[in-house]
Amino acid sequence: MFFIPGPLEQFEISPLLSLNLGNFLDLSITNALLITLLGLSLFYSLTFAIGLPTGSPRVLKQAWQYIVEGLILVSAAMLSDNVGKEGEKFYPFIFSLFSFVVIANLIGLVPYSFTITSHLIVTFSLAIIVFVGVNIVGVQKHGIDILCLFLPGGTSIALAFLLVPIELISYIFKPISLSVRLFANMMAGHTLLKVIAGFAWSMLSAGGLLFIFHTLPLAIIVILMGLELGVALIQAYVFSILSCIYLNDTLNMH
Repeated sequence: MFFIPGPLEQFEISPLLSLNLGNFLDLSITNALLITLLGLSLFYSLTFAIGLPTGSPRVLKQAWQYIVEGLILVSAAMLSDNVGKEGEKFYPFIFSLFSFVVIANLIGLVPYSFTITSHLIVTFSLAIIVFVGVNIVGVQKHGIDILCLFLPGGTSIALAFLLVPIELISYIFKPISLSVRLFANMMAGHTLLKVIAGFAWSMLSAGGLLFIFHTLPLAIIVILMGLELGVALIQAYVFSILSCIYLNDTLNMH
């Protein structure tokens, strides 16, 4: 009998090369680190492809450039629609953020790979970078007036004691909601794929009529893979566009 891993075992961080310096420092190379480095390498490869020399294979250069141009256009459109002309100087950050999340999500769809965006610590780290950066930009532009975000104009003193705590809590929860949205969608989709794949394998192993009908869950997996591809792209877009909206709110004091 073959052992079928549980649906949540695919999210375990496993050491590939253990390297412990005493009892306090762990520099082990894990599957999560390996995929993160792979994602960063692919990102740098995409940006490097723009500068390929003229003598490079035309098909290779055009294929890479189509991908990069698509990422560039989408990132520029997000900033233009949500922040306006003032957001142009933040384009490199939004482009890098969007590209990295897209690459990380797509790598997770490769069989036997690892989805780093299915871990809350990764998505929260990205969200907290956005949150801290947006606040730094807001303080640089508005100074102490940034506190007006928590007190809408025309609010009475009596009502301020109620609105300020509510606005403050809502503001603090922005990075949490931003990170949980990406983490939950990626984890749920991959878990569902694993459950159905295990169900298909169990039917295949049982033999008889179940062996014949195991093609049904396999067909469902093919459909779900297409849906997961869409989810991977959409969630990267949502993560980036919400970052643009938070930036716009801080710049324009909405």
